[in-house]
Amino acid sequence: MTPAARRGTRLGRLVGPVGAKRTPFVLLVVVLLGSGLISLLLLNSALNQGSFELSRLQRKTTELTDEQQALQQEVDQLAAPDALERRARELGMVPGGNPAFLSPDGTVRGQPSPAGDGTVAYRAPAPAGPGPRPALMPAPRPLPVP
Repeated sequence: MTPAARRGTRLGRLVGPVGAKRTPFVLLVVVLLGSGLISLLLLNSALNQGSFELSRLQRKTTELTDEQQALQQEVDQLAAPDALERRARELGMVPGGNPAFLSPDGTVRGQPSPAGDGTVAYRAPAPAGPGPRPALMPAPRPLPVP
């Protein structure tokens, strides 16, 4: 027998009934590998999408934090005593006069005085005893209608 013939018979034996038994196993392995690769691709895509969403949310958080800090600075500037006084004067308010205090027994302490007319810039002196500080009072004139 020639070497080519021997190879042919050997191939016939390998491909014959034994090869038919291996075909389902090979198909199973190919299907498992293919499904594994597809699931890895889907998992990788989901992770990338989550990463993009995370970076977008971090950027939005940074923008909102900056905006919150800017608004807090604006509130701090508007809440400063000199800014409050300036705005109150723009609205026509004047410093309150000397207040009078009622004691628990019903006696009046101090001499009340009316609020200023806004022409003289002064601050009412602080009361001698404990009590509230003088407040800005509205001027006795009609308010503008918006």
